[in-house]
Amino acid sequence: MTAALLGSAPDPDGPRDLPEDLCGRIAFVAATSEEAAAARAALVAIYGDAPPEEAAVVVALGGDGAMLETQHRLLGRNLPVYGMNRGSVGFLMNPYREEGLTERLRAAQAALLQPLRMRTTGADGSVAEALAINEVSLLRETRQAAKIRILVDGKERMAELICDGILVATPAGSTAYNLSAHGPIIPLGTNLLAMTPISAFRPRRWRGALLPGTASVAFEILEAEKRPVAAVADYTEVRDIRRVEICEDARVRLTMLFDPDHGLPERILAEQFTV
Repeated sequence: MTAALLGSAPDPDGPRDLPEDLCGRIAFVAATSEEAAAARAALVAIYGDAPPEEAAVVVALGGDGAMLETQHRLLGRNLPVYGMNRGSVGFLMNPYREEGLTERLRAAQAALLQPLRMRTTGADGSVAEALAINEVSLLRETRQAAKIRILVDGKERMAELICDGILVATPAGSTAYNLSAHGPIIPLGTNLLAMTPISAFRPRRWRGALLPGTASVAFEILEAEKRPVAAVADYTEVRDIRRVEICEDARVRLTMLFDPDHGLPERILAEQFTV
Protein backbone atom coordinates (compact mmCIF):
# COMPACT_ATOMS: atom_id res chain seq x y z
CA MET A 1 0.00 0.00 0.00
CA THR A 2 1.15 3.55 -0.62
CA ALA A 3 -0.51 5.08 2.42
CA ALA A 4 -0.62 3.95 6.04
CA LEU A 5 -4.04 3.69 7.64
CA LEU A 6 -4.15 3.86 11.40
CA GLY A 7 -6.81 2.15 13.52
CA SER A 8 -8.63 3.71 16.47
CA ALA A 9 -11.39 2.90 18.91
CA PRO A 10 -14.47 1.09 17.51
CA ASP A 11 -17.25 3.29 16.19
CA PRO A 12 -20.41 2.26 18.10
CA ASP A 13 -22.71 4.22 15.81
CA GLY A 14 -21.89 2.33 12.64
CA PRO A 15 -20.83 3.87 9.32
CA ARG A 16 -21.01 7.62 9.02
CA ASP A 17 -22.82 9.45 6.21
CA LEU A 18 -20.53 11.03 3.65
CA PRO A 19 -20.34 14.83 3.78
CA GLU A 20 -21.84 16.80 0.90
CA ASP A 21 -18.47 18.31 0.07
CA LEU A 22 -15.84 15.60 -0.40
CA CYS A 23 -13.14 18.00 -1.55
CA GLY A 24 -10.00 17.11 0.37
CA ARG A 25 -11.80 14.35 2.30
CA ILE A 26 -10.82 11.30 0.20
CA ALA A 27 -7.79 9.15 1.07
CA PHE A 28 -6.37 7.13 -1.82
CA VAL A 29 -4.43 3.91 -1.23
CA ALA A 30 -3.01 1.59 -3.86
CA ALA A 31 -1.54 -1.85 -4.26
CA THR A 32 2.13 -2.11 -5.23
CA SER A 33 1.49 -2.80 -8.91
CA GLU A 34 2.42 -0.18 -11.51
CA GLU A 35 -1.18 -0.05 -12.73
CA ALA A 36 -2.55 0.69 -9.25
CA ALA A 37 0.16 3.25 -8.50
CA ALA A 38 -0.50 5.08 -11.78
CA ALA A 39 -4.23 5.15 -11.03
CA ARG A 40 -3.58 6.62 -7.59
CA ALA A 41 -1.37 9.35 -9.05
CA ALA A 42 -4.03 10.26 -11.63
CA LEU A 43 -6.83 10.41 -9.05
CA VAL A 44 -4.81 12.40 -6.53
CA ALA A 45 -4.07 14.96 -9.25
CA ILE A 46 -7.81 15.40 -9.80
CA TYR A 47 -9.30 15.07 -6.31
CA GLY A 48 -6.43 15.69 -3.90
CA ASP A 49 -5.44 13.29 -1.14
CA ALA A 50 -6.51 13.53 2.49
CA PRO A 51 -4.55 12.08 5.39
CA PRO A 52 -6.34 8.94 6.59
CA GLU A 53 -7.11 10.45 10.00
CA GLU A 54 -8.96 13.33 8.29
CA ALA A 55 -10.65 11.36 5.49
CA ALA A 56 -14.39 10.73 5.23
CA VAL A 57 -13.90 7.84 2.81
CA VAL A 58 -11.03 5.71 1.54
CA VAL A 59 -10.63 4.68 -2.09
CA ALA A 60 -8.63 1.47 -2.51
CA LEU A 61 -7.01 0.76 -5.88
CA GLY A 62 -5.97 -2.74 -6.87
CA GLY A 63 -7.61 -6.14 -6.60
CA ASP A 64 -9.48 -7.88 -3.82
CA GLY A 65 -6.24 -8.18 -1.88
CA ALA A 66 -5.96 -4.40 -1.80
CA MET A 67 -9.48 -4.13 -0.42
CA LEU A 68 -8.81 -6.70 2.31
CA GLU A 69 -5.49 -5.11 3.29
CA THR A 70 -7.10 -1.68 3.48
CA GLN A 71 -9.93 -2.97 5.64
CA HIS A 72 -7.44 -4.66 7.97
CA ARG A 73 -5.55 -1.40 8.38
CA LEU A 74 -8.81 0.38 9.17
CA LEU A 75 -10.11 -2.19 11.67
CA GLY A 76 -11.94 -0.47 14.50
CA ARG A 77 -12.66 2.76 12.62
CA ASN A 78 -15.45 1.52 10.30
CA LEU A 79 -14.41 4.09 7.71
CA PRO A 80 -16.19 3.41 4.39
CA VAL A 81 -13.94 1.93 1.72
CA TYR A 82 -14.74 2.20 -1.98
CA GLY A 83 -12.64 -0.05 -4.18
CA MET A 84 -11.79 0.41 -7.86
CA ASN A 85 -10.35 -2.51 -9.75
CA ARG A 86 -6.74 -2.21 -10.87
CA GLY A 87 -6.03 -5.87 -10.21
CA SER A 88 -7.26 -9.18 -11.60
CA VAL A 89 -10.53 -10.62 -10.25
CA GLY A 90 -11.77 -7.60 -8.34
CA PHE A 91 -14.89 -9.25 -6.93
CA LEU A 92 -14.96 -6.71 -4.10
CA MET A 93 -14.15 -3.78 -6.36
CA ASN A 94 -16.04 -1.35 -8.58
CA PRO A 95 -15.05 -0.60 -12.19
CA TYR A 96 -12.21 1.90 -12.53
CA ARG A 97 -13.05 5.35 -13.92
CA GLU A 98 -11.35 8.64 -13.18
CA GLU A 99 -14.30 10.90 -13.92
CA GLY A 100 -17.28 11.46 -11.62
CA LEU A 101 -15.76 9.86 -8.52
CA THR A 102 -17.39 12.15 -5.95
CA GLU A 103 -20.81 11.54 -7.51
CA ARG A 104 -20.21 7.79 -7.46
CA LEU A 105 -19.19 7.91 -3.81
CA ARG A 106 -22.35 9.80 -2.78
CA ALA A 107 -24.57 7.38 -4.73
CA ALA A 108 -22.80 4.24 -3.51
CA GLN A 109 -24.58 1.60 -1.44
CA ALA A 110 -23.01 0.28 1.75
CA ALA A 111 -22.42 -3.38 2.58
CA LEU A 112 -21.84 -3.95 6.30
CA LEU A 113 -19.63 -6.91 7.20
CA GLN A 114 -18.47 -8.58 10.40
CA PRO A 115 -15.13 -10.40 10.51
CA LEU A 116 -14.26 -13.70 12.14
CA ARG A 117 -12.00 -13.78 15.18
CA MET A 118 -9.47 -16.63 15.24
CA ARG A 119 -7.89 -17.75 18.51
CA THR A 120 -5.16 -20.36 18.29
CA THR A 121 -3.39 -22.36 20.99
CA GLY A 122 0.11 -23.68 20.28
CA ALA A 123 1.96 -26.72 21.58
CA ASP A 124 3.55 -24.62 24.33
CA GLY A 125 0.22 -23.15 25.37
CA SER A 126 0.85 -19.82 23.63
CA VAL A 127 -2.26 -18.02 22.38
CA ALA A 128 -2.55 -15.88 19.25
CA GLU A 129 -5.54 -13.96 17.86
CA ALA A 130 -6.33 -12.45 14.47
CA LEU A 131 -9.31 -11.23 12.48
CA ALA A 132 -10.43 -12.57 9.10
CA ILE A 133 -12.74 -10.78 6.67
CA ASN A 134 -12.82 -13.68 4.18
CA GLU A 135 -12.07 -16.92 6.01
CA VAL A 136 -10.09 -18.79 8.61
CA SER A 137 -8.40 -21.82 7.08
CA LEU A 138 -6.47 -24.75 8.55
CA LEU A 139 -3.83 -26.28 6.29
CA ARG A 140 -1.52 -29.28 6.62
CA GLU A 141 2.17 -28.35 6.87
CA THR A 142 3.73 -31.58 5.56
CA ARG A 143 3.09 -34.35 3.05
CA GLN A 144 0.83 -36.14 5.54
CA ALA A 145 -2.87 -35.36 5.76
CA ALA A 146 -4.17 -33.54 8.80
CA LYS A 147 -6.47 -35.16 11.34
CA ILE A 148 -8.92 -32.71 12.87
CA ARG A 149 -11.70 -32.99 15.44
CA ILE A 150 -14.64 -30.60 14.89
CA LEU A 151 -16.77 -29.03 17.62
CA VAL A 152 -19.63 -26.57 17.17
CA ASP A 153 -20.91 -24.69 20.22
CA GLY A 154 -18.98 -27.08 22.42
CA LYS A 155 -20.53 -30.23 20.95
CA GLU A 156 -18.47 -32.71 18.97
CA ARG A 157 -19.78 -32.90 15.42
CA MET A 158 -17.01 -34.97 13.85
CA ALA A 159 -14.53 -37.06 15.80
CA GLU A 160 -11.94 -37.20 13.01
CA LEU A 161 -11.68 -35.48 9.64
CA ILE A 162 -8.71 -36.59 7.52
CA CYS A 163 -7.98 -33.87 5.00
CA ASP A 164 -5.60 -31.32 3.53
CA GLY A 165 -7.43 -28.73 5.61
CA ILE A 166 -10.72 -27.05 6.45
CA LEU A 167 -12.02 -23.49 6.45
CA VAL A 168 -14.77 -21.31 7.89
CA ALA A 169 -15.87 -18.50 5.57
CA THR A 170 -18.00 -15.39 5.94
CA PRO A 171 -20.63 -14.54 3.30
CA ALA A 172 -18.24 -12.00 1.74
CA GLY A 173 -15.50 -14.63 1.70
CA SER A 174 -17.71 -17.42 0.43
CA THR A 175 -16.82 -16.55 -3.19
CA ALA A 176 -13.06 -16.71 -2.52
CA TYR A 177 -11.09 -19.74 -1.25
CA ASN A 178 -14.33 -21.32 -0.04
CA LEU A 179 -15.75 -21.41 -3.57
CA SER A 180 -12.51 -22.86 -4.95
CA ALA A 181 -12.81 -25.63 -2.34
CA HIS A 182 -16.35 -26.34 -3.65
CA GLY A 183 -18.07 -24.64 -0.72
CA PRO A 184 -21.44 -22.88 -1.01
CA ILE A 185 -21.90 -19.24 -1.97
CA ILE A 186 -23.69 -17.42 0.86
CA PRO A 187 -25.76 -14.27 0.16
CA LEU A 188 -25.18 -11.33 2.46
CA GLY A 189 -27.70 -10.86 5.25
CA THR A 190 -28.33 -14.58 5.75
CA ASN A 191 -26.33 -14.68 9.01
CA LEU A 192 -24.63 -17.91 7.96
CA LEU A 193 -21.07 -19.23 7.85
CA ALA A 194 -19.68 -21.89 5.53
CA MET A 195 -17.57 -24.73 6.93
CA THR A 196 -15.84 -26.41 4.00
CA PRO A 197 -13.28 -29.25 3.97
CA ILE A 198 -10.24 -29.01 1.71
CA SER A 199 -9.58 -32.30 -0.13
CA ALA A 200 -11.29 -34.49 2.47
CA PHE A 201 -10.04 -38.11 2.47
CA ARG A 202 -12.24 -39.47 5.28
CA PRO A 203 -15.18 -39.14 5.43
CA ARG A 204 -14.76 -38.89 1.68
CA ARG A 205 -18.27 -37.73 0.85
CA TRP A 206 -18.57 -35.03 3.50
CA ARG A 207 -18.95 -31.66 1.76
CA GLY A 208 -19.11 -29.40 4.79
CA ALA A 209 -21.86 -27.54 6.64
CA LEU A 210 -23.74 -24.26 6.86
CA LEU A 211 -23.63 -22.79 10.36
CA PRO A 212 -25.53 -19.93 11.99
CA GLY A 213 -23.49 -16.76 12.26
CA THR A 214 -23.67 -17.03 16.04
CA ALA A 215 -21.93 -20.43 16.06
CA SER A 216 -18.69 -20.95 17.95
CA VAL A 217 -16.40 -23.37 16.12
CA ALA A 218 -13.41 -25.23 17.54
CA PHE A 219 -10.93 -27.42 15.68
CA GLU A 220 -8.62 -29.73 17.64
CA ILE A 221 -5.55 -31.12 15.89
CA LEU A 222 -5.05 -34.86 16.33
CA GLU A 223 -1.57 -36.43 16.13
CA ALA A 224 -0.23 -32.89 15.93
CA GLU A 225 3.44 -33.82 16.25
CA LYS A 226 3.22 -36.20 13.31
CA ARG A 227 0.69 -34.18 11.29
CA PRO A 228 1.36 -30.46 11.97
CA VAL A 229 -1.25 -27.90 10.94
CA ALA A 230 -1.14 -24.13 10.34
CA ALA A 231 -4.06 -21.73 10.81
CA VAL A 232 -4.51 -18.70 8.56
CA ALA A 233 -6.83 -15.72 9.12
CA ASP A 234 -6.64 -13.75 5.85
CA TYR A 235 -3.00 -12.57 6.11
CA THR A 236 -2.06 -13.91 9.54
CA GLU A 237 -0.56 -17.41 9.71
CA VAL A 238 0.13 -19.36 12.92
CA ARG A 239 2.01 -22.63 12.57
CA ASP A 240 2.08 -25.82 14.64
CA ILE A 241 -1.24 -25.22 16.35
CA ARG A 242 -3.10 -27.56 18.66
CA ARG A 243 -6.50 -25.88 18.79
CA VAL A 244 -8.34 -23.13 16.90
CA GLU A 245 -11.48 -21.32 18.04
CA ILE A 246 -13.49 -19.24 15.55
CA CYS A 247 -16.51 -16.98 15.95
CA GLU A 248 -17.93 -13.79 14.48
CA ASP A 249 -16.71 -10.66 16.25
CA ALA A 250 -19.84 -8.54 16.66
CA ARG A 251 -17.76 -5.69 18.11
CA VAL A 252 -16.06 -5.00 14.79
CA ARG A 253 -17.92 -3.78 11.72
CA LEU A 254 -16.63 -3.03 8.23
CA THR A 255 -18.19 -0.94 5.49
CA MET A 256 -17.62 -1.45 1.77
CA LEU A 257 -19.18 0.88 -0.80
CA PHE A 258 -20.49 -0.30 -4.17
CA ASP A 259 -22.04 1.36 -7.19
CA PRO A 260 -25.85 0.82 -7.15
CA ASP A 261 -25.68 -1.49 -10.19
CA HIS A 262 -22.60 -3.28 -8.87
CA GLY A 263 -23.58 -4.13 -5.28
CA LEU A 264 -22.04 -7.03 -3.40
CA PRO A 265 -25.38 -8.82 -2.77
CA GLU A 266 -26.12 -8.75 -6.51
CA ARG A 267 -22.62 -9.99 -7.37
CA ILE A 268 -22.90 -12.86 -4.90
CA LEU A 269 -26.29 -13.83 -6.35
CA ALA A 270 -25.05 -13.57 -9.94
CA GLU A 271 -21.99 -15.68 -9.15
CA GLN A 272 -24.26 -18.62 -8.35
CA PHE A 273 -25.46 -18.66 -11.96
CA THR A 274 -22.01 -18.37 -13.50
CA VAL A 275 -20.88 -21.47 -15.38
